[in-house]
Amino acid sequence: MDQDELRTLKLLEALDSREPPTQRELARDLDISLGLVNAFIKRLAKKGYFKITHIPKNRVKYLLTPKGALEKTRLTYRYIRYSVGFYREIREMLVALFGRLEHEGVRRITLYGCGEVAELAHLFLQNTSIRLTGVVDDKYEGQKFFGHLVKNYENLGNDGYEYVLLTQTEDIQSHFDRLVSIGVAPERILHLRDHLKQVSSEQ
Repeated sequence: MDQDELRTLKLLEALDSREPPTQRELARDLDISLGLVNAFIKRLAKKGYFKITHIPKNRVKYLLTPKGALEKTRLTYRYIRYSVGFYREIREMLVALFGRLEHEGVRRITLYGCGEVAELAHLFLQNTSIRLTGVVDDKYEGQKFFGHLVKNYENLGNDGYEYVLLTQTEDIQSHFDRLVSIGVAPERILHLRDHLKQVSSEQ
């Protein structure tokens, strides 16, 4: 399931709700620009997935069509299959990575990014002697992540980490560059897909 399909599913689910969010709220929730949300909505309407009607107070209402409902069901099924595969792949990578780090004597790690990958990382860390020292994510700064206060990435230096694990799933290179720009040594930055390639080459 690609990013375009995932965004389409999220939009169809949001627009089919009893109180659909505004385009600005959708942009925030999907973490994309307002212009891109508008373009997505127009494209989905053109495909006949829903109709746009106006209601009092200059509000817009979206009515999901039978074609749109069918597409929503199809994408939901694809998402479930994608999620199961995603979980298995991430589990394999995390178990292998944490096993190697523990063998090397690593005891402190910080996560860069909240989300599904970070939640799984936290779960599998419980089976190791490695301690989670902090979580950084600009988007969720000030919120709690399993008892840890989420910080801005610029405050990363206070976490006492040995390694930083990138748990973001998009724009990996830009996040990597941000960490390097604040003084994190490149060899102290871990990413799951890089690790998977390393494990595969060693087998």
